[in-house]
Amino acid sequence: MDPSAPKYFTIIDYVIFALLLVASMSIGLYYAFTGGRQSTTREFLFADRSMKCLPLSLSLMATFQSAVAVIGTPAEVYTNGTQYWFIGCSYILGLLIPAHIFIPVFYRLHLTSVYQYLELRFCKAVRICGTVTFIFQMVIYVGVGIYTPALALNAVTGFHLWGAVLATGLVCTLYTALGGLKAVVWTDVFQTLVMFTGQLAVIIVGVQQAGGLSETWVKVRDGGRISGFDLNPDPTVRHTFWTLGVGGVFLMLSLYGVNQAQVQRYLSSRTEKEAVMSCYMVFPCLQVALMLSCLMGLVMYACYGNNSPLEQQYITSKDQMVLYFVMDMLQNFPGLPGLFVACLFSASLSTISSALNSLATVTIMDLIKPHCSMTEARATLLSKMLAVSYGIICLAMAYVVHLMNSSVLQAALSIFGMVGGPLLGLFCLGIFFPCANSIGAVTGLAAGLLISFWVGIGGFLSRMSSSVVPPFNSTNTVAAGPDNITIIDAASRPVGLHGFYSLSYMWYSALNSSTVVLIGLIISFMTGRTKGDDVASGTVYPVVRTARSLLHKLVEPSACCTSHPRHKIDGHKEINGNVKEDAGIQEETETFLPSNPVSHVEQETTV
Repeated sequence: MDPSAPKYFTIIDYVIFALLLVASMSIGLYYAFTGGRQSTTREFLFADRSMKCLPLSLSLMATFQSAVAVIGTPAEVYTNGTQYWFIGCSYILGLLIPAHIFIPVFYRLHLTSVYQYLELRFCKAVRICGTVTFIFQMVIYVGVGIYTPALALNAVTGFHLWGAVLATGLVCTLYTALGGLKAVVWTDVFQTLVMFTGQLAVIIVGVQQAGGLSETWVKVRDGGRISGFDLNPDPTVRHTFWTLGVGGVFLMLSLYGVNQAQVQRYLSSRTEKEAVMSCYMVFPCLQVALMLSCLMGLVMYACYGNNSPLEQQYITSKDQMVLYFVMDMLQNFPGLPGLFVACLFSASLSTISSALNSLATVTIMDLIKPHCSMTEARATLLSKMLAVSYGIICLAMAYVVHLMNSSVLQAALSIFGMVGGPLLGLFCLGIFFPCANSIGAVTGLAAGLLISFWVGIGGFLSRMSSSVVPPFNSTNTVAAGPDNITIIDAASRPVGLHGFYSLSYMWYSALNSSTVVLIGLIISFMTGRTKGDDVASGTVYPVVRTARSLLHKLVEPSACCTSHPRHKIDGHKEINGNVKEDAGIQEETETFLPSNPVSHVEQETTV
């Protein structure tokens, strides 16, 4: 087949793609007309708090396994090798910390929105700031998420651009507005299975096209696409073990710890234990998704080698590479291109539906209900109308993205990461530091956003103005036995402000969240730290108490060999024969709820 010849869908491909949309809509209709018929905000926004951990874990994974990741990760591995695979190391702490810190705090407070926590801990102004920042973040992200796969599909196959955009956007909006969170979660489960099936089918057929497993391995090994540990500590190098394994932890925390779309799923589970278990079960799901995407990139390299379709000018963007590969190598297998496109748009649908549901939730719970009293029926109807409205807004945002050039599109994608870090820092400031006050929180968030956009946009403009653009990984490696020795060219390392702008995007969340915490604490001490009695119960995680309890468990086996120990490591001090609780531990204990607390909604402040 002529590689430059246009590729087209067959009837079978169109049928498979249509079946995906029909099945997704059917799930939404099923939950719209069964059970409680989505008649209350509790059922529509929180699935009646009845979800089990298995569907929740698949939905949690699918929410941010967007179409951008499905087409972007294989292209990254094809171009730069498997170094990106080390981001999987960040999943460990990135999921353990939410499971044992964020989920217990949020679940025991019986929140209706994650930003309600900010009002309980600080004040209403902080809550509104967090909510508005989240809405800005998600509208841009969803607009890009709708448009990017449709644009790649149109460029490679001639599939009508706005037909794909409108089909995915409208179908997703309708089943989200009709079926509520239950429909969103169960369509996520269905779409995850479609996504995995499509990727696996492409990998299997691609390996056969490359000459088998052994031949595929030889090609990618000889082509230098199998990366070892790059332990270069330079934070300006795009992908190293440290940027991916450590910087990725902060990115994961911003997604799976404090993002409304994910927290809303935790709050919809039947018990706190099931919420924690769903977070645990996300780990293998994410590893499978990462493995399939990376393997697809390796298979692409085994088929093309260094003759990249981009360099041959068969395509115009790296985003089109995966779809070109599917249409070029697999068009002789009827239905397989359609299956992969269904896989691609499954990822897109899961992200959009989760975003629309979470946007409707924060708008009704954070911006409308606290100011307007309304009946449950009216609040539910308004929630559905908000879901439809946000769907239309995101379609309009997709059109705005269409008017931009590709370089601005890349900048728009970066905004999602730039906003997530400051929000993470804001929640960490409240949860881990009882002394932080409202003024410090607002000032810290503003400083974090300022630094975020300064570094992100400044770096983007700096790269645009440079006549020579450095490669993605600006270090040279030479083989030396089993290890790679990194040689850093000091002359080529960026210095001064340019070095600040050259910071790897994987460090954005760490930098921005740290800025929020640092500035927030400084301003809090300057304006008067919050006293322990003024902190709402359950809003601060007892770090010291938990650490001492863990230490006590570690030393307990050796303590059993001694007789009658006089001193206990339990957060208490013995003074003149009387046991007195440590003041610092008491302050933490009084601000963390037991497992079954009463609702703290009544603690919200008024306007």
